Amino acid sequence: MWRGPVIAAKKSQSNAAKQKVFTIHAKLIAIAAAKWWDPDKNPSLYDAIEKARKDNVPNDNIQRAIKKWTGEDKSWVQIDQIVYEWYGPGGVAIVVSTLTDNKNRTAPNMRHIFSKYGWNLWEPGSVSFVFEKKGILVINLENYSQEKLEELVFETDGEDFFEEEGLFKIITSLENFTKVKKFFQEKKIELEFADIDYIPSNTVEIDDFDKALKLTKMLEAFWEDEDVEKISVNMHISPELQKEVDEFIEKNTFRT
Repeated sequence: MWRGPVIAAKKSQSNAAKQKVFTIHAKLIAIAAAKWWDPDKNPSLYDAIEKARKDNVPNDNIQRAIKKWTGEDKSWVQIDQIVYEWYGPGGVAIVVSTLTDNKNRTAPNMRHIFSKYGWNLWEPGSVSFVFEKKGILVINLENYSQEKLEELVFETDGEDFFEEEGLFKIITSLENFTKVKKFFQEKKIELEFADIDYIPSNTVEIDDFDKALKLTKMLEAFWEDEDVEKISVNMHISPELQKEVDEFIEKNTFRT
């Protein structure tokens, strides 16, 4: 079973980082609001708003995103959900999910990042088959007993669970995701993360420093792009090697 990360690494709380988080949530809210503007009658919109609030998105931003679909805000443009797929050295597969209002900006940006690190774009579906879409729920073990959480999982249709770096992670099928999520919410268990994501069916071990450095830098470049919502990758870097890479990047980052 894959043991890779399912949540983006904590980014610095710079204004640029915060703005990207706000922008992605606004796009998700606007897409959900297209079905119906009232969150009480639209579960998708309700969930999108709740996730935005969890990331401290101001209420004014949330209301503006909804108004784009009511016609009150005339600045609305079509938002597309586009997935880009690549294979890299050693069989590493990456799927990058984007939300964009300008394909002519996003596609060249994606190609530029991959070509910079020596990768090539593949046809849709040629890489994503390495992954399965699954539901993922994450609970912080600082607040709950792992033994108790495991007992609760057995009362649900969860497919798998495991502990990783102080987090308790539950994997579900697409069909059972909402039901399992609702079960924990009704138990008053706070979910750090609950969403549908790509889970790789196999994992590639990266034990070379230079490869790990290049892959880490590439993933950072993607996270910095304003249109990137999610990244799924089937590589595994040991915590020790990742720490070495992170320290190298920190030491060699130029600051003004």
